[in-house]
Amino acid sequence: MVLDSFRLDGRAAIVTGAARGLGQSMAIALAQAGADIALLDRIPPEETAAEITRHGRKCHSIVFDLGVLGSDAAEELITESARSLGRLDILVNNAGIIHRAPALEYSEDDWHSVLQVNLDTAFYLSQAAARYFVERGDGGKIINVASMLSFQGGYRVVAYAAAKSGIAGLTRALANEWACQGINVNAIAPGYFATDVTAELRGDPARSDAMLSRIPAGRWGEPSDLAGAVVFLASEASSYVHGTILPVDGGWLSW
Repeated sequence: MVLDSFRLDGRAAIVTGAARGLGQSMAIALAQAGADIALLDRIPPEETAAEITRHGRKCHSIVFDLGVLGSDAAEELITESARSLGRLDILVNNAGIIHRAPALEYSEDDWHSVLQVNLDTAFYLSQAAARYFVERGDGGKIINVASMLSFQGGYRVVAYAAAKSGIAGLTRALANEWACQGINVNAIAPGYFATDVTAELRGDPARSDAMLSRIPAGRWGEPSDLAGAVVFLASEASSYVHGTILPVDGGWLSW
């Protein structure tokens, strides 16, 4: 049956930035579909872990600051996750930060920190996960989290726009190299969601009204709106999908 291809029973995933927001919702969705989950965040993901275990899935939490992640640490995190869960099949590179400032005033430290967490970390973890998948010999799934700013330039978020544009390019480049080894690399591009990242926008009535009038669906996205997309890209239902950037945006890009 076609619905069986969306099940993740016997699979294991690692989700970064899983303590709250989009990462929390995606981790829970993967658990609801049958996967065991490793949660990676710089704060203890206690609420997410409780929800995953409530669904009867195994959960392993790792507290780590991705702002200092390098390739060696990425290898260790992938190894730890696979050892704790018994295997690893899915990587979701969700963790991200944003800093808003005019480009003329953007500091070197802010530039590097945003690129590190949003882009560098995704590459290091993808590389480590792919090495694990290749050594095991039966493929895996890598899901990056892109953005509307993978397609557009944004405003006062120059480093974030650069990083998310980089995520789109990274997704396609890795898909080109790894598809032949059974590794699916794809990305989800959320639209404007009700999360901490958009708190400043939503807190400004004029800007919030302008944004909502631009979204055909007429509302901010909710983290649960990503559940179907992440399960699809993590499952066998997407086995012939490589290098795609899947917008989940309420129609924003079609406007």
